[in-house]
Amino acid sequence: MPRRVVRPVQQFLHTEVSGGIVLLGASIIALLWANLATASYLDLWSTEFTVALGDWSVTEDLQHVVNDGLMAIFFLVIGLEVKRELVTGELSTRQAALLPLFAALGGVVLPALIYVALSGGGDATRGWGIPMATDVAFALAALAALGRRVPTALVAFLLGVAVIDDIVAILVVAVYYTDAVVLAWLATALIALAAMYALQRVGVRYLVPYVALGLVAWFATFESGVHATIAGVAIGLITPVRPFQDPRVVSAEAIRTAEETDDAPDDPDADAGRWRRLSWLSREAISPLERVQHGLHPWSSFAVLPVFALANAGIVLDRGSLSAAAETPVAVAVAVALVVGKTIGLTAGTALAVRLGLSTLPPGVSWAHILGVGALAGIGFTVSLFITELAFTDPDIIDAAKIGVLGGSLVAAAIGLLLLARAGRRGPAAPPG
Repeated sequence: MPRRVVRPVQQFLHTEVSGGIVLLGASIIALLWANLATASYLDLWSTEFTVALGDWSVTEDLQHVVNDGLMAIFFLVIGLEVKRELVTGELSTRQAALLPLFAALGGVVLPALIYVALSGGGDATRGWGIPMATDVAFALAALAALGRRVPTALVAFLLGVAVIDDIVAILVVAVYYTDAVVLAWLATALIALAAMYALQRVGVRYLVPYVALGLVAWFATFESGVHATIAGVAIGLITPVRPFQDPRVVSAEAIRTAEETDDAPDDPDADAGRWRRLSWLSREAISPLERVQHGLHPWSSFAVLPVFALANAGIVLDRGSLSAAAETPVAVAVAVALVVGKTIGLTAGTALAVRLGLSTLPPGVSWAHILGVGALAGIGFTVSLFITELAFTDPDIIDAAKIGVLGGSLVAAAIGLLLLARAGRRGPAAPPG
């Protein structure tokens, strides 16, 4: 595959795997903090911040500042990765996209149905979106722990499934978990996004107007009633994936510049001018999407997500809370949906695509591998916790759902690692069923 396609994927996977380790550490710290110093944990994240301008003001606690503000960066990175996958990545062709598409849809629909069936009805059914998404950082980190026992093609398959999972989760947040929409603010957000797109079309390279319009889009989305993180996704999706300069032209220019420097009289100013132009052209040969993703992805993985974990994963785990969670349909529904729904749903969706002749398993990937990846897809940490905060307002139900997320994700990770370790590098066999 071309280097311009492979290298961004390698960088993305490396950052995701390393970020998964940092995210795990932050989650453990949050759990220890909440259980050893509960009062200080709750006091910090309930600290209120107010931004006022004249008669207008907004007041949010620190946890919501993280969830509504910082997480927009995380969702911007998701939007960028979705755009890259759809245009130049694993999902850019019909044949390549069908297998992860069917797998992801199976891994989304079945967990939601299992949750609804077990949740007990009423307001509890609002949490059906919690077990739908896969935490790609944790899942890829788990695959990395197995090293060469996992086929390389399986990593690409999991990444494709996770991207489609993210698309569905974004749509669920935007449509289902939006109670009321203020059309004037929503129109303002759309105008700001349209202005960003127009600047791209006329070739504006200066960063400041894009940042300013992005902040306007985020704030207007926040005020509209649609969750503010959706603005991050939208900005990612309109970011250009094609470079402004053809890399082949830049390569030819580099050769010409080197020849002119060698042949021309010794003139330091002229030489410096030639190399400054070449440096500018080289930068233009990298797509805006790749540049933005390269700049923001480490911040998302190593700063935003760990802070999110600190703010949301701090759950008191004592005999009383665990007993209450075990007796709460929401906790059981979330855990079973993640472990059983993801494993069976993803495997069944993959098998359906193969049975219908729409796609085939990647080279070196067996059905045992698919079953193992299906289990790993049940690690639903980040987006599951995020949706939990949107789905419920009762603190007891929120805590029960989070315990279900943590318990289900741990069991899913253990089962997935065991299945994949046993699968090794065996080739494909007949599909299950």
